[in-house]
Amino acid sequence: MRRTRNNWVLPVSVLLGLLLGLLPLPETLQPLRPYWLALVVAYWVMEGDDRLGLGFAFGVGLVADLAFGSLLGEQALRLTILAFILQRFRTQMRFFPVPQQALAIGGLLLNDRVVNAALHLALGVPQLPWTYWLAPLIGMLLWPPLFVLMDSLRLNRRKGS
Repeated sequence: MRRTRNNWVLPVSVLLGLLLGLLPLPETLQPLRPYWLALVVAYWVMEGDDRLGLGFAFGVGLVADLAFGSLLGEQALRLTILAFILQRFRTQMRFFPVPQQALAIGGLLLNDRVVNAALHLALGVPQLPWTYWLAPLIGMLLWPPLFVLMDSLRLNRRKGS
C-alpha cells in the first residue's frame, strides 16, 4: 500500500472550520458550538510539518477575526496560545492514543475559554454565559472522529506499487 499526500486538505479544512464557525445556530445551541477552527489548527500543528506552527495559527486567527467580526487579534491570540502549547508537547501528543489526545485537546479548549474570559474581563466586554463552558466538552468528543477523518484525507492510501 502506497501513501500519497493530499495538499488540498489543509486549505479546505481551514475553510470548513471557518464556515462551521459562521454557520447560524438556534439560540439554544449557540453555546454548544465547538471551536472548530481550534480543532483544525490543533490537528495541523500536531500532524503537519514544522512550518505549521505559531505563524500559521496567528494567520488563521487573523482571518477568523475578520470573518467573525470579533475584536481584531482576539482569535489570533487564542489560536497562537493553543499552537504554542501544542508545539511544546507535540512529540508526546503524537504518540498518545486518540482517546487520550481527546482529553488533552479538551484541556486545551478549556484553556482557550479561560483566555477568552480573561480577554473579555480585561477589555470590559460582557462575559459569555456559563453554558459556553460546555463547548470544550463537545470539542473533546468531536476530536476522535475529526482526527481519523482528517488523517485519512491527508494520507491518501492507494493500492499499487
